[in-house]
Amino acid sequence: MKEVTVSGKSVDEALEEALKTLQVSQDEVDVEVLEEPKKGLLGFIGSKQAVIKVTVKVDPIHKAQDYLQAIIKKIGIDSEIAINKIGDRDYQFLITGEDLGLVIGKRGLTLNALQYLTNLVANQSSDANVRIELDAENYRVRRKTALEKLAQRTADRVRKTKKAVKLEPMPSHERKIVHMALQDVAEITTYSTGEEPNRAVVIDFKNKE
Repeated sequence: MKEVTVSGKSVDEALEEALKTLQVSQDEVDVEVLEEPKKGLLGFIGSKQAVIKVTVKVDPIHKAQDYLQAIIKKIGIDSEIAINKIGDRDYQFLITGEDLGLVIGKRGLTLNALQYLTNLVANQSSDANVRIELDAENYRVRRKTALEKLAQRTADRVRKTKKAVKLEPMPSHERKIVHMALQDVAEITTYSTGEEPNRAVVIDFKNKE
């Protein structure tokens, strides 16, 4: 965290000097006035300068990016992380590099775990809740397509047998994909059951009578 303690004839003068030293703009810092300026006798005898402490605000998104980059490096993978803002408080981190299978993991389990930790780090330094989605090698799009196909195949099976089918446990964002894929399918209803991290989607027949 970058910070400086600066004095000046006025708070504004001290702040101007601090911003020059830190090479940032005023909206990028927090300012704490440690001592107010005081005029002395005849304008200078016993006078005191203003003293302020200026601290550069932590950017939660770039802090999360640095954290993720450090973890991936420890895995032994050279990577780049591009940031896309996709909403007021929604971001996508796109990881590029070689041998990213270790970052993704089986059925995206490692990627989901990294996403959870990255969000924790970001929100420790953010005044408002932010959401970060991680992706590597276009995995999220491929996984979404696979889940939608699974949902449709399972719905067809349920229509034929009129028996409910419970899918494998999934994180909440993947369960949502299944629910959305079948929300308008005739004779089919979906719901989630179980406790995290073993919560799963059940695909059922609406009218069993």
